[in-house]
Amino acid sequence: MADPIRKILHIDMDAFYASVEQRDNPELLGKPIAVGGSRHRGVVAAASYEARLYGVKSAMPSSMAYRRCPQIIFVKPRFDAYKEASQQIREVFLEYTDLVEPLSLDEAYLDVTENKMDLEFAMDVATAIKEKIKERTGLTASAGISYNKFLAKIASDFNKPDGFYVVTPSMANDFVEKLPIEKFFGVGKVTAKKMHLKGIFSGKDLKNKTEEQLSKWFGKSGKYYYNISRGIDNRLVNPNRIRKSLGAERTYDFDIDNKEALSENINHIIEILTKRIENFGEAGKSLTLKIKYSDFQQITRSKTLPENLTKEQIKTTAQELALEIPKIEKGIRLIGLQSSNFSTEQEDVFMGQLMFDF
Repeated sequence: MADPIRKILHIDMDAFYASVEQRDNPELLGKPIAVGGSRHRGVVAAASYEARLYGVKSAMPSSMAYRRCPQIIFVKPRFDAYKEASQQIREVFLEYTDLVEPLSLDEAYLDVTENKMDLEFAMDVATAIKEKIKERTGLTASAGISYNKFLAKIASDFNKPDGFYVVTPSMANDFVEKLPIEKFFGVGKVTAKKMHLKGIFSGKDLKNKTEEQLSKWFGKSGKYYYNISRGIDNRLVNPNRIRKSLGAERTYDFDIDNKEALSENINHIIEILTKRIENFGEAGKSLTLKIKYSDFQQITRSKTLPENLTKEQIKTTAQELALEIPKIEKGIRLIGLQSSNFSTEQEDVFMGQLMFDF
């Protein structure tokens, strides 16, 4: 008996943090805003669409955002408000399917092959979800609709904001072949440059490479690239997705340039991280300290123990790693801590594609 057909959605909120701020403060509507950072320091966590017109985007130094858009308004993040909105959105998802795999506060995969509303077409489910989210939260979402997670994820970025895009099985081959390699989910800037050196600039170029070639060049990821270039990705939508790491970081308004200040601020990050670990219910065996200097050079130091780290071990290990940080006098603008290497890890599986009507 053949496996049941699949209808997969990727729902992605539009400029989520910035949209929440504009919703809650009408004076910000229609204006370029950046959540996070300040005129001189910090990093942009999210940018409104008005700011994006000037080339402002998330993870950009706020000083650069200001240079690109001098009229930009910097807004302090309100994570409680974002979590509240995210919970409302998740409740909408669960009215249609229990197969919801959150990726972050503002995006998730949904398997609506069988849905609670008995809607036949995936695009009707997506439309209903988008309308209900707008009605309950005042926020807009975009949806990607396809027969697997990879294609649904890419499709959700088309027709933004407040749109949706469908990639049917009959469209998939042409859709993937025409995609610039930079658009492929899982291909970052470094990998894209490496692919360019191998003559890979599009999905069609990638498809023309053998699995052996891709595995030789990109290791374990080679099989992934081989499959997605053919529209193959049968990873399940996993409502019990296992987290592989938990982290906390902070960008400072003033450079940290001595050991005492570094130690003190690491203690603050430890408090945030251990609280998140308590909420999650488990700490990993590995702890990584990330440092970003004032010139944006970044370094990390890690340590792994035989067992899951206790709260006290996190404190001790973090401070031990801090002793390995060179050139503190250069000035440190960001400190981050990440707990990883949990007891159970999730493995993604790729199989053949399935067909269905949209």
